[in-house]
Amino acid sequence: MGSDTKNAPALNDLRLSAAEVLGFLRSNPNFLAENPEVLQTLVPPSAKQGDNILDMQRFMVERLQNEVERLRALQAELVRAGRSNLSSQNQIHAAVLAMLEAHTFEHVIEAVTTDFAALLDVDVVSLAIESVGDDVHPGLKQGVRVVEQGMVATLLHDGREVLLRSDIEGEATIYGAGASLVHSDVIVRIDLGADAPACLLAMGSREAKRFHAGQGTELLCFLGRVVASTIKTWLNIPS
Repeated sequence: MGSDTKNAPALNDLRLSAAEVLGFLRSNPNFLAENPEVLQTLVPPSAKQGDNILDMQRFMVERLQNEVERLRALQAELVRAGRSNLSSQNQIHAAVLAMLEAHTFEHVIEAVTTDFAALLDVDVVSLAIESVGDDVHPGLKQGVRVVEQGMVATLLHDGREVLLRSDIEGEATIYGAGASLVHSDVIVRIDLGADAPACLLAMGSREAKRFHAGQGTELLCFLGRVVASTIKTWLNIPS
């Protein structure tokens, strides 16, 4: 059966005239801004050719300049993040070495509660252990704050190892006299084993945004594990 082509429009009839395109763009001034991918298919003029000719080349150059500026800002942010991570890594390494170089258990506790503050650039450091009556290892009672049972589980619920908090008021039960200095902090679980009481390492800063939920915690988890391992070694606590 033959096809009826009498009423089919000619191919040329489907093409828009320059006047129609111009009319559409004038009626839709935001079209190019909303569809910037169209610019990639256009051939820009070499220069302005008259008062009524829009310099599309300038528009495209400005768009490329904005993209370059965005990429430069992203690169600068990545560099800053890399430097910050390297600085944090160096601080954690220095803290670990200070603890490992201690010659007595008392010096270990002193390194954690005193030296860590300077090495990690924080204002207050506290090592706290939950009270379980007479079951607390005698060595852990020296230089360590005792907190009520369940506090570690309340702060570090769902098995998390690290808690980062900003815009807070430090708890006296954790920081003692230094609590008033604390406006952001990090709480790290110190796992001494199933037969030992729950323990935590708390580091507080007077800067309200020094610690916040968006920060990475890998290095802090590493520090907490080294502190736990060191304490267990000195006190002969089985793993």
